[in-house]
Order: sequence, then C-alpha cells, then structure tokens
Amino acid sequence: METKLRFLYALQQVDSQLDELEDFKGELPAIVNQLTESVNSLKTKITELEAEIKNNKKKSDEADVEQISLSEKITKYKKQQYEVKTNKQYDALTHEIENSEKKIEQLTNDIIILEGNIKLGKEDLEKLREDLKTAEQELEEKQAELDVIIKENEEEELKVQHEREKLVARVNKQDLATYSRIRKAKNGLAVVSVKRNACGGCYNSLPPQKIQELRQNTNMFTCERCGRILVSDTIVEGSKNLL
Repeated sequence: METKLRFLYALQQVDSQLDELEDFKGELPAIVNQLTESVNSLKTKITELEAEIKNNKKKSDEADVEQISLSEKITKYKKQQYEVKTNKQYDALTHEIENSEKKIEQLTNDIIILEGNIKLGKEDLEKLREDLKTAEQELEEKQAELDVIIKENEEEELKVQHEREKLVARVNKQDLATYSRIRKAKNGLAVVSVKRNACGGCYNSLPPQKIQELRQNTNMFTCERCGRILVSDTIVEGSKNLL
C-alpha cells in the first residue's frame, strides 16, 4: 500500500507540473479554438450563400429565357390571327396571347425579386468575407502567440509527460480511475499531504487517531470533507525518489 500511495502522490506532482505548463498558455488555447470555430462557421455561411446566389441567378436566367420564348410565341400567335378563318380560332389565339402576357408579367415580377435577393446576397457575402478575413488574421496572430509559448515549454513538457507515462504504467487501473475521478472533480488536485494535522486540499482538521492511522501507510484514506486522497509525510518524502 505504501508503494501504491507513493506512485499516486508522484503522479499528482507530475500532473500538477503539466497543469502549470498548461496555465502558461493562459486563455490562448480557448481563444484559438473559439476563433477556429468562428472561421469554420463563416466559411460554411459563405459557401451556403454562394450556392444560394448561384441558384437565384440560375432561376433568373431561366425566367429570362422563358420570357424570350413567350414573346416569340406571342409574335407568332399575333401573326396567325391574320391567317385564321374562324372566330373560334381567333379567340383561341387571343386566349394564348393573354396567357403568355400574364406569364411574362409574372416572370418579370419573379426576376425583380430574384435580382433583389441576388443583390442583397452579394452585399451579405462581401460582409461575410470581410469578417472571415478579420477572423483569419486574428486566428493567425493568436496561433502564433500560442506556438511561441508551446515551443518555449516543449522540451520540459515532453520530459514531464514521459515521467507521467512511466508512473501511469505502474499504477493499477482501479486506483488510476479513482485518482482521475477525484482529480476531475477537485480542479486537478486529487492527492494531498497532511499539513499541520489538516487536509492539504481543503484544510479540514483531522482527528489525532486518523492521523496516526494515516502515518502507518497501510490504507488509502480520503478527506471526509473534500474526498481527496490523503498521504503522510513519509509518502511525500518517498515519492521524491520516483521523479
């Protein structure tokens, strides 16, 4: 049990070092992630808007072509009116002309609406592209700042990470799961030493009997208030040889 506790405490020390290295980055990782999401979102909106403008342009062109075709039919129908021999045929051509003229009028209105949507779409597209350019520039700047910090601490971080991997390999899965659960719930601090007869995490005072039992290093004790794993000074000293 004593060896187990030493490995857990040593793992906590290594993870705390990694946390400190991560803290050096400040808010930059979150900012970079947020800007990356913003850039991707803007790119998606631009792609969708470009497709919408293209589709409206296609509809406008099709309506224009249909108008030309209808105008040609009207010309043909009017010419045929001079050639028909019965009122029924003349009325039928007149009906076709009127229907074609109504359709042209409707198509004209459709084109006006489509052209208006295209104009607004292009204005929105220009704004989105400006926003994208700004977001990409800001992302590039923040990423560069983050890369500098990562580069400065890269060697130390790799060293500490290697130490962590060696320790994790020597901690059984159940203890590691317990450690990880507490660490996640307690802001990264899962294993603490007893300081001045109190928990080193929440400073809750411990009964003398529990302190005596804890110093025997024969069981794993947790703080009754915060739930962190408690270790004695002997464990703290012994774990230094593991790092």
